[in-house]
Amino acid sequence: MASGTALIYDDEMTSYKLLWDDPECDIEVPERLLSSYEQLKHYHLVERCIHVPVREGTEEEIMLVHSSEYLEVVKSTQTMNEEELQRVSENYDAVYFHPNTYRCAKLAVGATLQLVDSVMSGKVRNGMALVRPPGHHSQRNAANGFCVFNNVAIAAQYAKRRYGLQRILIVDWDVHHGQGIQYVFEEDPSVLYYSWHRYEHQQFWPLLRESDYDAVGQGKGKGFNLNVPWNKVGMGNSDYLAAFFHVLLPVAFEFVPELILVSSGYDSGIGDPEGQMNATPECFAHLTHFLMQLANGRLCAVLEGGYHLKSLSESVCMTVKTLLRDPLPQISGEMAPCLSAIESIQNVRGAHKPYWKCLMYEGNCSSVSFSVGTTKSDEAIKTDRFLESHMKKILFPVPPVKTAAAIVSKADAHLLPVSVQVEMEMNAQELNTFVRLDAERNNFFCAVLGFILPVAYSYQPDLVIIVIGPNRSLGVNGISLLTCLLQGLAESQILVVIQDTEIKLVQSVAKALSGVSTPDFGAYAPASQENVLEIKRLRDQLQQEWKMLRCSESTHVLRVKHIYK
Repeated sequence: MASGTALIYDDEMTSYKLLWDDPECDIEVPERLLSSYEQLKHYHLVERCIHVPVREGTEEEIMLVHSSEYLEVVKSTQTMNEEELQRVSENYDAVYFHPNTYRCAKLAVGATLQLVDSVMSGKVRNGMALVRPPGHHSQRNAANGFCVFNNVAIAAQYAKRRYGLQRILIVDWDVHHGQGIQYVFEEDPSVLYYSWHRYEHQQFWPLLRESDYDAVGQGKGKGFNLNVPWNKVGMGNSDYLAAFFHVLLPVAFEFVPELILVSSGYDSGIGDPEGQMNATPECFAHLTHFLMQLANGRLCAVLEGGYHLKSLSESVCMTVKTLLRDPLPQISGEMAPCLSAIESIQNVRGAHKPYWKCLMYEGNCSSVSFSVGTTKSDEAIKTDRFLESHMKKILFPVPPVKTAAAIVSKADAHLLPVSVQVEMEMNAQELNTFVRLDAERNNFFCAVLGFILPVAYSYQPDLVIIVIGPNRSLGVNGISLLTCLLQGLAESQILVVIQDTEIKLVQSVAKALSGVSTPDFGAYAPASQENVLEIKRLRDQLQQEWKMLRCSESTHVLRVKHIYK
């Protein structure tokens, strides 16, 4: 198993800048790269990463996405004077050229491909490329939105050709729609493209109809283009997490990618003048953490936008810390996605229902009862009192096994037996969740992504305890993956109590806790309709308390749309 995190950076990519007055372009400055790298040095992250040298992308590599005619136009800017550069720039939307632009754009491509090579060859597990100019807006024959060559799109084509990959996930969390990537892959089922972006009902740049939720791809690529349009500003941590839980992660786990490329734009972060959103730097740590559970951890983050230097640099550092497997910070803010976010998420799920098994029962009415109750033994009552005096909030995602568990106090490691006999138990101090995680893996994602994670992130525990009984119905890989997913909570303070002597289970969980390996859950199978409806019924009963559960119920769509009419 590969280990280590690559960091790719070269000062030379700061060697171009805007030479004339242009209010539309003056936010794209060399300091974007410099401030990010300086902050990484400040946190001593540079020395912890593996240095990978930068090279130029070749013309052949650039033409995996771009035309030779466009390549020649960009190449010609090297010898132009300021007036000529300004004239060429005016041929494109929100772009400026400089005599060093071509050289820097080739370095950006080459740095991205160096990262892909390092990850795919096993030299590192993951990494980040700090590059400039960005790339996700550029198209086959046109620069666009500060972007010259489409670094991530070229990387995907390169990985398919050189390494024979058949499934690549591109996650674009820049606040602008990466239409350039969408155009390249909209008919290609080997690349799943996910983008959330400020849209405001087509009133925000790039002002495209094809940025909306119903642009699902074309031809064989239908279903492989996921757009989550944000129709208002101010989206925050809960909105971004909800989009992951209810859209991206279910589809991504079904897609089973072999490589993840992140168009890592931080203009979707708090304080950015372009995005006007409220996601904190800590949010990007959690998003990165979730993506690291896919593709055996092979993840390449490539810098795109980000124009508030402090927010940008802190978010870059949070991403790199997570790639290095540092404990995740507690995420801030109320975990309640806004109505506009709920509408967008539900619309995307509805549009993609025909293409993904994880969404096949979207919109069906619940007809199966699911009991929710509380039963407390004398031991559990004692434990409540004990916990009340020792810690604040504990999450128990307990399995459906009626057996004895053990709770370890952070104060004195005293062991107290607890009878695990409840299906759903909530009080001021602890939350016990029970959902059916059958041996059949097809119920796992429905339960974990559709219920456990949204409730857990709403609850924000100080400690997570996983109890594994001897009569467990969930397999080794499922338990290990659940352990990995829950490590984003409680600043990664997690205790696994194993009442099973199977050495493979103990080893797998230990590896998951230490970050040595990412469990491979295997081929995706859809949950049964009965189990989907059971989870829906449970969400219906609890969504007033746990608002992160609201995003997947179709009954809300009409209500939200009525509000916006």
